[in-house]
Amino acid sequence: MAGKDGDVVHHDFYTAERWNNWINQVKESDFKFDESDEPQGKEGAIFVNMEDDIVLACLKIIAKCEKGLVSPESALEYVAQIREIALAEIDPISEDVDMMIESLQTSLMGGFAACEAYLSGDYDRSVDIGDLVKVALEAESSDDIEIALGTVAEIGALVISGKELTEKIMEEVPYGLVAEWLDGIDSISAAMVGSDSYKDDEADDGK
Repeated sequence: MAGKDGDVVHHDFYTAERWNNWINQVKESDFKFDESDEPQGKEGAIFVNMEDDIVLACLKIIAKCEKGLVSPESALEYVAQIREIALAEIDPISEDVDMMIESLQTSLMGGFAACEAYLSGDYDRSVDIGDLVKVALEAESSDDIEIALGTVAEIGALVISGKELTEKIMEEVPYGLVAEWLDGIDSISAAMVGSDSYKDDEADDGK
């Protein structure tokens, strides 16, 4: 069902219940880092799947916006709703799990910022991604976190529009906030390459 402006009146792209189901799976997984401080295979994959689930929900919103089924304003509201669910504070579970969830939420911040920049058109298609990464890193080193995140958002918008965030660029980014935010952009890129089924999803159940 659509409104006069073509917007879907009700569409649960992502729900708090869905997020809580993931959190419950994490609690049941008894996740721990191994001796190398690397996430364990099967248990560590939960966090990747959590992020992918969020990313795909955001990409569905963007796809509906591009088809004219949802206005950019409503699409931004939908993304904001998912952001509120995914970035809400979570009660402590265990030291290792808490670290992974914090990292996941930081990564998602980059993804959400990218979607918002893309939907609002707040980016320059002619700018080189490598140059933007340098700007973001310089801003981070100067503790200008707002500019750093805004620049990462532009990078993400370019990726959503079809540009590539190469492995070479990612490998040269030192660990820090920009690196974690860019992981969120990398997840968007991987989701777009992995499958385009989200573009054709017309179901209103967010699945």
